[in-house]
Amino acid sequence: TTAYVPLGVAQTRLFAAPRYRGELTVSSISIKVADGYALEQAEQDVEVALRLLHGLGLDDDNDFSIFNQASLLDLAGSVSTTLSALLGGIGAISLIVGGIGIMNIMLVTVTERTNEIGLRRALGAHDRDILVQFLAEALVLCIIGGLLGIGLSYGVAALLTALPGFSIAVTIDAASVVMALGVASAAAIIFGLYPAIRATRLDPVEALRYE
Repeated sequence: TTAYVPLGVAQTRLFAAPRYRGELTVSSISIKVADGYALEQAEQDVEVALRLLHGLGLDDDNDFSIFNQASLLDLAGSVSTTLSALLGGIGAISLIVGGIGIMNIMLVTVTERTNEIGLRRALGAHDRDILVQFLAEALVLCIIGGLLGIGLSYGVAALLTALPGFSIAVTIDAASVVMALGVASAAAIIFGLYPAIRATRLDPVEALRYE
């Protein structure tokens, strides 16, 4: 059922309309274009009508704004693209910082295990064996961190979904999980390569004498 009331009655009785210099004003109106009517033409007709109602001259700028559905969708797409780029940049910075942290941890590990490296080299371990060992340790460390991050993400998603009044369903797809583990593995190899190479270059005799 649709009920029509005069504009003045609606402004004074149904809701508190804004006032300008004591007079009731309309802050916005919504117009539905009839089927078969061009959207651009309708927008131009509305602009002409509003300019006449507002008493604007030919050289006067519009004192109102007109938005159509297409422009709103474009604006939403632009905002979404900007947010995606921003979040991507934050993620990249976080990945680099985390990778540097992994590299520092592995460098400390190499220093603390110098005697062990020297002993393995003295027992016949090749450079490739040492390299694979430390790369594997870095890989395990990053995968554990990635799994913890994925678990935290699922927990936050479940918490947000359970919040009262939060109507947006937060979901995490399997592709994102696989990509996260892949990125973590790549970061482990990239940032763990330098400490692993440094471990292979240790002199066995000096490593055994290291204290």
